[in-house]
Amino acid sequence: MFTGLIQNKGVIRSLQKDGGSGSLIIEARGWDRPVEVGESIAVQGVCLTVTGLDGNRLSFDVLGETFRCTNLGEKGAGSTVNLERALREGAPLGGHMVQGHVDGVGSVKEIHAVDRDHRVQIACDEAILRYVVFKGSIAVDGISLTVAAVDNEMFAVHIIPHTWEVTTFGDMQVGDTVNLEADPLAKYVEKALLTQTPVTPIDWDAVRRGGYGALGDA
Repeated sequence: MFTGLIQNKGVIRSLQKDGGSGSLIIEARGWDRPVEVGESIAVQGVCLTVTGLDGNRLSFDVLGETFRCTNLGEKGAGSTVNLERALREGAPLGGHMVQGHVDGVGSVKEIHAVDRDHRVQIACDEAILRYVVFKGSIAVDGISLTVAAVDNEMFAVHIIPHTWEVTTFGDMQVGDTVNLEADPLAKYVEKALLTQTPVTPIDWDAVRRGGYGALGDA
């Protein structure tokens, strides 16, 4: 579990794909405590498990489903990524509940300076927009943000100078893709209200064959 408050930025040193799956090596310095093998870190909002350590370099295994549902596969050596360690008991809840399970990818349509801040408009599928509400929360590349405007095609967020400087927003360009995770509370509320909606059976044989899509988006 995460809160969408970015703690560090890292640089991808290696991204390898072997068929559908692959691996990442990210260099990151300045942690408040040593990173351990087996812990969860959100990379651009994607929950990944640390599988190896070599000094300041962290290794991660990446599922094919993760590459399919996020923008990690578009990254390469030298790309900067947002990093957040999993929430610890007693830590402040400064953002909102973020699971690190990306719903899909959006596209940056406009970036405007507004006084000291920046207004960013992001287009995405209706399947994500249905959970986006004015003044609600959304995670963009792992960053907890408040929705400033929303219609049936896109939504807007305002980025304060601090967030612009300490996250990957400072390098963002129109046309870039971003990982989006809607507030999970909206999904639970919808499921509770739609009690009469038939549940689509899972094809467990397809799952056993590696067909992760049978389980829905990661």
